[in-house]
Amino acid sequence: MYTLEDGEYLIKLARRVLDIYLNSGKIITPPEDAPENLKKKAGVFVTLETYPEENLRGCIGFPEPTYSLVEGTIKAAIAAGVEDPRFQPMLKHEINHITIEVSVLTPPEPIVVSSPMEYPEKIKVGRDGLIIEKGFAKGLLLPQVPVEHGWNEEEFLIYTCTKAGLSGDCWLDRNTKVYSFEGKIFKEKEPGENVVEKVLGGKSCSVS
Repeated sequence: MYTLEDGEYLIKLARRVLDIYLNSGKIITPPEDAPENLKKKAGVFVTLETYPEENLRGCIGFPEPTYSLVEGTIKAAIAAGVEDPRFQPMLKHEINHITIEVSVLTPPEPIVVSSPMEYPEKIKVGRDGLIIEKGFAKGLLLPQVPVEHGWNEEEFLIYTCTKAGLSGDCWLDRNTKVYSFEGKIFKEKEPGENVVEKVLGGKSCSVS
């Protein structure tokens, strides 16, 4: 399990990495003094939002446990800032006007059903993130996304299909693969301040 202190460490790391990169173009190496549990491999996403508007500014990550958590956070933070194809690369002054969210993910697991109609009852909004894959198309939505938009389980499936560039009903196709995962989500309430653990559908715990 990852603690609130782990989340604070990852948030501060992501902010420092992005600040250094935007100002110098340098990519730091994973800190040797990082907590040992953060040196283990895990999936991770870094999400950037404008403050105080809370508009998405970038979101990139690695759903599979490809990198250590610290290394994945470093790579994802920079990519969210300058490589998200939906946005122009961040400018260095923007670092003071964004909040950072880090989502630590469990490995994706295929959802086993006898019929695609069973998918909505096999997932839970507020707990699961989804990956939908068909052929070369693949889409992912984090667990917090359906909560923020007020979607039910079927709508969650539909929007994950469209995220993959597929038709909204692609989840009903037996050739479509559906995976779920869970996440521990940490976020700044203000730029550089007040890291909280987001409890989807409940209260948040905080660290100043």
